[in-house]
Amino acid sequence: MLSDPSMYRPGEAWHEVPPGLPLVALLSGYRDAGQTVRQGIEALLSQDEGRIVASFDADLLLDYRARRPVVKLESNRVSEYRVPRLDLRLLNDSLGQPFLLLSGFEPDFRWDQFTGDLLRLHAHFAVSSTTWAHSIPMPVPHTRPARLAVTGNRDEFIENNSVWQTNVEAPAHALHELEFELTASDEPVVDLVVLVPHYLADSSVPAGAMKLLEGIGSAAGVIIDTEQLRERDRVFRTDVDAQIAENEEMQRLIQALETQYDGVVRGTPRENPFADADGEMPSADDIATELERYLSARRKPNEK
Repeated sequence: MLSDPSMYRPGEAWHEVPPGLPLVALLSGYRDAGQTVRQGIEALLSQDEGRIVASFDADLLLDYRARRPVVKLESNRVSEYRVPRLDLRLLNDSLGQPFLLLSGFEPDFRWDQFTGDLLRLHAHFAVSSTTWAHSIPMPVPHTRPARLAVTGNRDEFIENNSVWQTNVEAPAHALHELEFELTASDEPVVDLVVLVPHYLADSSVPAGAMKLLEGIGSAAGVIIDTEQLRERDRVFRTDVDAQIAENEEMQRLIQALETQYDGVVRGTPRENPFADADGEMPSADDIATELERYLSARRKPNEK
C-alpha cells in the first residue's frame, strides 16, 4: 500500500522484488565533490538500467528554480521536456545478483514525508541492509588512494573501512534522516563518505567514483564493473600530473599534502620537511586553495 498516493507511485517491477534485498541509495545535488555520486549512478545504470519499482513525484520534492528541467529544441520546436527523476529500481550486479537502487535528485522539500515513505518501502520489501553514499572536499592529495569516512551502525564494517572516527556537526543530507531512523530501529545501515581532494572538487574525479563503488560492493555485497572508470582515471591523472609538473611550487604543495595525509593515516605527528625555517607551513586549506587557484587558471582558455 502507498503511504500517500501523491508522493510516489509503483512501477512495473513493484510486484517482482524478492524480499530481503540490499538497498543502495545515491542522491545527487548537495555536496557532490568530484561529481562522485553522479558518476556512481551513471556507472550503475550503464551496467543495468533495471526496472522501476517506484517513482517519486518531482512536483512535490524538487525546487525547479534550483534544478531546472531540460528542454531539447529541434527545428525551432521543443521536442523533449525532461524533468529530473527520483526512482527506486530493481537492478542486477555483474554476477546477476539483484539489489535495489534508489537514485536521482536529493529532495528539496518534504524530507520528513520522504523519509517516512522510504521507511515504509524498507519494511514492505524487507530490505536486508541500507548503504548510501556522498562525497566531501578534503585536504587530501590525488596522489594517494581515495579513502572513506563511514558512519552508521555496522561497527565491524566501519572499523575496517573508515579512515577516522567522526565527531562533528555538519549540514545534513536528506538521507541522514533515513540513517538516523534506521539506526534507532537497529536496522543495518552505513553511509560511505568519499574524501575528494579540495583542489579537484569542481572536476569530475573518477577515483572518487571508483572508491564509492568499491565501498558499496563491500557493504552491500554487490559486484560492480569499474573498468570504464579506471580508464577515465588514468587519463584524468595524466592530465593533472602534467599540469602540476610544470610548476615547482605546486609540486612542493602536493608533497606537503602527502606528508600531512601520510601522518594522519599512520597515526603519526604531522612532521613536514617542507616547513619553512621557523617550522611553519601553509595550512591544509591554504595548500588546497592555492592548488585549486592554479589548476582553475590552467583550465581557462589562453587570453590574447
